[in-house]
Amino acid sequence: MNFDQKDVEAKGIRISIMDNDFEVGRAYIYLMHNDLHDRPFALMEDVYIDESYRGKGIGSELVTKVIEIATESNCYKLIATSRTSRPKVHELYQRLGFSQHGFEFRIDL
Repeated sequence: MNFDQKDVEAKGIRISIMDNDFEVGRAYIYLMHNDLHDRPFALMEDVYIDESYRGKGIGSELVTKVIEIATESNCYKLIATSRTSRPKVHELYQRLGFSQHGFEFRIDL
């Protein structure tokens, strides 16, 4: 048996929320395709809010913007991951319509 490998296009978008010239929050959304679906899927990654701005709704605004981009891009799903030690993040995602679905497995390289 042989492996066949081909490149697959993906698009990454970095979203920032600014307070004057200071970045108070950021998130990345990656839009990708696979052979199982006609529509793309999205992955939300590296969502961060500066500690002094947390609890002010900025995270909700940022994640809502990511959801909006995924919807406008006709994605069939948006995946969000979070460390198990971040229950407040999990609550935020659930409030915004995400549901826990499966497990994330990781290997650091």
